[in-house]
Amino acid sequence: MSLIHRETIRSAGTLSALLLAGALQAQPIHYTTNDNKAIRLYEKGGECMRSQQWDCAESNLKKAAGADPRFIEPRIYLGEMYEQRNMAKEGIAVYKEVLAINPSYFPPAALHLAELEMGQGLYADAGKHYALAKQLDKDPERRKRAERGMANAAFAEHAIAQPVPFDPVNLGPGVNTKDPEYFPAVTVDDSTLMFTRLLKDKTADYGQQEDFYVSHKGAEGKWGTALPISTVNTRDNEGAGTLTPDGRFIIFTKCAGLDGSYGTGLTGLGSCDLFISRRVGDRWSKPQNLGAPVNSRGWESQPSMGSDGRTLYYLRGVRTPDGQQNTDIYVSRMGEDGAFSKPEVLGPNVNSPGKEESVQIHPDGKTLYFSSDGRPGMGGLDIYVSRMQPDGQWAPALNLGYPINTPGDENSVLVNADGKLAYFASDRPGGFGDLDLYGFELYKEARPTPVTYIRGKVTDKATGKPLEADVKLYDLTTNKLATAAYSDPVTGEFTVCLPTGVDHALNATADGYLFFSRNYSFAEMKGNAPYQLNVQLSKAERGQTFALRNIFFETASYALLPASTAELNNLTELMKATPALRIEVGGHTDNVGNDAANQILSEQRANAVRDFLIKQGIDGGRVVAKGYGETKPVATNDTDEGRAQNRRTEVTVL
Repeated sequence: MSLIHRETIRSAGTLSALLLAGALQAQPIHYTTNDNKAIRLYEKGGECMRSQQWDCAESNLKKAAGADPRFIEPRIYLGEMYEQRNMAKEGIAVYKEVLAINPSYFPPAALHLAELEMGQGLYADAGKHYALAKQLDKDPERRKRAERGMANAAFAEHAIAQPVPFDPVNLGPGVNTKDPEYFPAVTVDDSTLMFTRLLKDKTADYGQQEDFYVSHKGAEGKWGTALPISTVNTRDNEGAGTLTPDGRFIIFTKCAGLDGSYGTGLTGLGSCDLFISRRVGDRWSKPQNLGAPVNSRGWESQPSMGSDGRTLYYLRGVRTPDGQQNTDIYVSRMGEDGAFSKPEVLGPNVNSPGKEESVQIHPDGKTLYFSSDGRPGMGGLDIYVSRMQPDGQWAPALNLGYPINTPGDENSVLVNADGKLAYFASDRPGGFGDLDLYGFELYKEARPTPVTYIRGKVTDKATGKPLEADVKLYDLTTNKLATAAYSDPVTGEFTVCLPTGVDHALNATADGYLFFSRNYSFAEMKGNAPYQLNVQLSKAERGQTFALRNIFFETASYALLPASTAELNNLTELMKATPALRIEVGGHTDNVGNDAANQILSEQRANAVRDFLIKQGIDGGRVVAKGYGETKPVATNDTDEGRAQNRRTEVTVL
């Protein structure tokens, strides 16, 4: 049913008969003109419009309107036609004529005029006509639209008066083509860009399809020629993907073709599902459906994976109370068993009565960027940011402002790890064709918490062979997992995010090996420079020793601090996973103070660790505690850094 039919049948009795004149000629029709020639022209124009013969429709409706300056019906039909054909200026002019003739005859005209003006950035006029629509129209849903429109127009006028810094730069010919490029995803080191490209394809169900492309940044800072991901792309649609910060996992959207399939060998639950693929070396694995409960019988799309590698945000199609299809942002978290939890819908500070799109959880884990058309904005989809509060709730969303947001639709936003650079898709003039990807410096108030990263390699200490290991970073303030990644089984390489401002404990574990630990203190960091780390793991064999760098005690005491919990839990898990393992926990101090006191303190601290393990269910016969005092330094005691290294807890396999 066309817009004019839908909007009037409930609210204007005589007009509803008029609009169905072509089908109900037996009923008497009461027009707003007595000019028979004008009526014939109008009815001919209506017939052409219903068959989408646009030139015929426009010609006859214009002639009908010209024949009588008070004939309102052809002007209403012209307004609808211009809206359908995205001819906003023409639609604005003709709806103004409708209101000038009789604003009460067709109350929805004021609303549609206001929405067209909003799309053209005519915010003052839009505000007036939204107010008129609210006054004239008795339909409750249209009145709500008018109220939202009034708020949008007021916001937009204020935003234009206070513009934010914005200077977008096209990413260049390595990325952009005459085809549309959108939905960017970038690794934490800003070296690899993945995006969706819409390609013409005569063999596809709709004559076009979406595929993934990847570009790598060269030494000079320019993006290289993007190449397709052949093992992930198929003849059907793949798009709207998210990269884990290390670039080793893709979670993406795949929609069924007309036959309901997802390509050879791929099955799904609904019309669009989320799939995952892993990169091993330089090859991507065959995608797998994430399954329930992430996917449903409905529609899931546009995922964003948190830097912890375990928290997934995405869109799910929902039905509104008035029966319309909408989209909300959901979150699902991976448990220790590797399964995702039942998705939770984010609250009203993020999700709105309208639709949400293009969600990105920043690598800091607490800043969410997304697009929405359901809260005050510039018109269409605007980009917003919301920040997670200490209690885990999301703060009210903040519009990124003008000219980042415009009267049109803005989406596909992505903010890089250090928070300074944002990427987005736009069809602005001067590009390579259709939607292109651009980058711009994000103003300070809209930035997330800066994130740097640790890049390293995991190897067998004895053989130098690369190892696949689980690398985890814990927040020492909360003892919660901050981020995680798997090292590549072919190269041993890994990358993990390192949020600034918080002290962290790093642990690397692999089956059959003792774990590696390292402490990162923000107080010792210099800027946001990335860290390089080579991790050498020793097999759990007799005589092997490793340091527990994230065991902390109160000063001059053997009382364990809460920040030690994550490390101690990892040691507990190692003991439980290797029932035959027997260890010595060795306590060590620096040379400050009395030798005898240092010896006693080292013994007490070793016993504190042993007591913790026993309380966790480890047989006391498997753990020996021994203090070495200051007798076994691993660094000089002449510097603060050296003394800190000497104050340590070590584990030796017996």
